[in-house]
Amino acid sequence: MKTRSSLIGISIIVAALLATASAHAELKTESVTYDVNGESFTGYFAYDDEVSGKRPGILVVHEWWGHNTFARKQAERLADMGYTAFALDMYGSGKVAQHPDDAMAFMKAAMSNPDAVEARFMAAMSVLQKHPTVNPDQIAAQGYCFGGGVVLNMARRGVDLAGVVSFHGSLAAASTAEPGTIKPRIQVYTGGDDSFVPADQVGAFVTEMQTAGAALELVSYPGVKHSFTSPGADALGKQFDMPLAYNAEAAEDSWDRTGRFYDELFGQED
Repeated sequence: MKTRSSLIGISIIVAALLATASAHAELKTESVTYDVNGESFTGYFAYDDEVSGKRPGILVVHEWWGHNTFARKQAERLADMGYTAFALDMYGSGKVAQHPDDAMAFMKAAMSNPDAVEARFMAAMSVLQKHPTVNPDQIAAQGYCFGGGVVLNMARRGVDLAGVVSFHGSLAAASTAEPGTIKPRIQVYTGGDDSFVPADQVGAFVTEMQTAGAALELVSYPGVKHSFTSPGADALGKQFDMPLAYNAEAAEDSWDRTGRFYDELFGQED
């Protein structure tokens, strides 16, 4: 019969083994600086070192505020799902807005040259593809607000991605997609009460995607406003008198659907 002291000893050993396993399965994060046409940009890697071998990589494109904590958090959530995520930078190192006027200025400057936007996206995509944990042939991209518009425009431009996901992103087209040009499967999550993405814009986008022959799934959440995935949206909306609001139900549903979408794309179903 085991004595109480021997049971305690076994418990200590088990606890030590669990602690070692926990330490091994660590979320790895890293900020990296890269150049695009002589300008500095700062991105953020996140991946789980317990996942063996090369895995799909997912680009995360930030809201109009810039490369901030929210964007990095989304990369970490994707790492928890087994992917290597790279939260890229579309504005340039240090350009993070605290006020809507600054965010608008950064966004307008970036969007004024669609070729420059593509160059910045493709540079970040190359950084992700070269990461030692990533299968360079399995790349997807997701974006929020401004970033949602960016990933959709990359699809319109024929960028070779497995899939793109837009969360409360602009659906308006700088240039309409031509039939047969869109390569990735597309998912769009939008709020039914999003004044930045009104119903006529949603309808025009669906028509555009149908004409282009894109594989599209669009979910509209009734009564949901802009920035519904961001827990800080309510405070920002109140501070700057903007129609923003976090919606936990829509945020959770869109995230769950996105996870299933990536499982289907990359064959990682249980």
